[in-house]
Amino acid sequence: MLSSVQEIRIPVGDVSVTASVHGAGATAVVLGHGAGGDRRTPMLVELAETLASSGRQSVLYNFLYSDRGRGGPDPPDVLERTAQAAGDHARATLGARKVIVGGKSMGGRIASQVVARGAPADGLIFLGYPLHPPGRTQVLRDRHLGAVEAPMLFVQGTRDAFARWDLLEALVERLSPRASLHRVEEGDHSFAVPKRTGRKAADVQREVFDAVLRWLEAHGL
Repeated sequence: MLSSVQEIRIPVGDVSVTASVHGAGATAVVLGHGAGGDRRTPMLVELAETLASSGRQSVLYNFLYSDRGRGGPDPPDVLERTAQAAGDHARATLGARKVIVGGKSMGGRIASQVVARGAPADGLIFLGYPLHPPGRTQVLRDRHLGAVEAPMLFVQGTRDAFARWDLLEALVERLSPRASLHRVEEGDHSFAVPKRTGRKAADVQREVFDAVLRWLEAHGL
């Protein structure tokens, strides 16, 4: 059964972006999309519905370039202002007492950069953290994560081209005990697994959602 979904706009300076609010609750999970997606990415929508069913609210927001139909992401400062505005909106306007931020790939990374600079968050969820560009493991996007004091959940496929597994494990170990890692066996950056595993996409998605719910419960969120 679908939750009540409210379409809203979130002010970002003198402009605004579209967003959807799924469900209601004292805890809000605010998620940004990946570079090539938008807030209607099926996995994000289904996760938002799962969170709504658990008694939480979830906010899915677009970055400005997605709303305007442009192909490439906004400049970093615009991305970060948008992510911060979405988290602030959940707390100040939607009345959430606890706010978890994050998202798919780029959405999660941008949220973490905002929190590392001091934006409030009770936790962060990374669905496929882009630790480095594919094949360029020398370009790591991890330096700022040491400044994040909130608990973090990394949900990552072992075949993710954006995060060589040994590098990701080492990162989570350095960030411990604040960071937790859920391993999606043979999953790629979108959590797709080879046919030879015998696992269906719905099974993997259920695993990912269950990992998120367990982590939220474990941290009282």
